[in-house]
Amino acid sequence: MDQIFIEDYKIYGVIGVNEWERQKPQEILISLYITTDLLHAGESDKLDDTIDYSRVVKEVKDLVESTQHYTIEALAADVASTILGYQKVKSVRVKVVKPNAIRYSHSVGVEIVRTKGILTAQD
Repeated sequence: MDQIFIEDYKIYGVIGVNEWERQKPQEILISLYITTDLLHAGESDKLDDTIDYSRVVKEVKDLVESTQHYTIEALAADVASTILGYQKVKSVRVKVVKPNAIRYSHSVGVEIVRTKGILTAQD
């Protein structure tokens, strides 16, 4: 299976468990690794035969900016669910990073993988 990737997409959103983290949007980096079949798109050279990257990032940006999460795990799950909503997507790996979230650390984050049609703990 083929993969489309978008790495370190910078978005600002409200996330965190501490009151000071919820005062204003923070920098969040999101990377997406979308598994799909690109054979036909490679042959046709048509946008309709692939996944529109600009649509994906706009939808993820709108999600992050319009929601407030306490954990990066919950944000990653919401992003994965959004991406799995695309018809051509088979699975997605979502990496969410909060730069400078912990003192003396460059960043903290989570990385999750979700596959269409496989039940999760929430199901």
